[in-house]
Amino acid sequence: MEGISATASNIDNKKIMIKPLHHREKNCLALHFEYDRNLIDIARKLTGVRWSRTNKCWYVPNNPPNLKELFRLFKGVAWVDASELYGGKNPSYPKREKAKPTNKPKRIKRDYEIVKDIPQSYIDKLKRRRYSESTIITYTSLFRDFVNYYPDLEPENITEDDIRRYQDYLVNKRKVSQSMQNQAINAIKFYFEQVLGLQKKAYWIERPRKEKKLPQVLSQSQIKSMLMATKNLKHKCMLGLLYSAGLRNGELVGLRVKDLLPEKSLIFIRGGKGKKDRTTILSDKMKIVLKAYIDQYKPVYWLFESPEAKMYSQSSVRKVFIQSLYKARIEPGYRVHDLRHSFATHMVEQGVNLRIIQELLGHGSSKTTEIYTHVSSANYAQIKNPLDEF
Repeated sequence: MEGISATASNIDNKKIMIKPLHHREKNCLALHFEYDRNLIDIARKLTGVRWSRTNKCWYVPNNPPNLKELFRLFKGVAWVDASELYGGKNPSYPKREKAKPTNKPKRIKRDYEIVKDIPQSYIDKLKRRRYSESTIITYTSLFRDFVNYYPDLEPENITEDDIRRYQDYLVNKRKVSQSMQNQAINAIKFYFEQVLGLQKKAYWIERPRKEKKLPQVLSQSQIKSMLMATKNLKHKCMLGLLYSAGLRNGELVGLRVKDLLPEKSLIFIRGGKGKKDRTTILSDKMKIVLKAYIDQYKPVYWLFESPEAKMYSQSSVRKVFIQSLYKARIEPGYRVHDLRHSFATHMVEQGVNLRIIQELLGHGSSKTTEIYTHVSSANYAQIKNPLDEF
């Protein structure tokens, strides 16, 4: 957790102007920016960089490698304005290397058009049942796909055999994940059971066998590297809270300023998964960083606000996480939710009682929390391998 620092720079407030400079009979790139110790330290890493007393700026030889390196070093730290070099247009940053291909099968898009909408009664029922906005979006999207698979049939006239054929289509042709197949089943069942009021018929919908995958976990050194590589103060706070408080992405963006209880070292989570309120722990180091963030950004209602003072989007958090992994040179493949998994696993390794971890995470069942005992390496530390006994 040493990677969290209250002195992290804010890209929104830092700008570097790159201008052409002819100095000592050479074509150079001049770097103009307000005095900043961090920016100076980064500038000194450039090849051939020097300070000009005459022009009162740092400068480097004007060549493509230097310009590329300049953008790379300052990306995520300050906004680099090189428009004067390119006729008023800023060049794009160098492209990242593409991630190595995986063996994961690519999901195929639907091969039919959306020609009709779902019944309004379906949406109304979801809202009356107080389903979350994200669940409503997911259910309506999946149910719309389903009803348009049979464009000539009214939803209430679709049979059990039709539903089975649609499942075969999802599995065999579109190659959807087991999670998506289960969500599609739930969306379909909601219509027949909740909207039409028909008897529950779980037997006519074959659910996929549930995979028993262990959660992905980042090591503490990886998380430290990621936080150290994240220079933007707001982004550092987001990632630090996701890990140190074991938050879900939706819970993070739903935090209000008043939900922080620093005097009690707690965070109040409103309407978590299953619409359950709970409290979780607030790190002492996070208190320092959050104070610096609040003093600088001055959020009014939401703890993390968009430029329009609205709730920050979960997709933006995912982008922040991916960028931080890249900056820390951590292999891709991790998800934002893996910070929550890491929190729980590291708590298990510290010997924290599973019941307490369950409460902090907001799990309804202790069985859900027990999975982290299978991930923790501490459980195997005292085991002697039989081969070592020879």
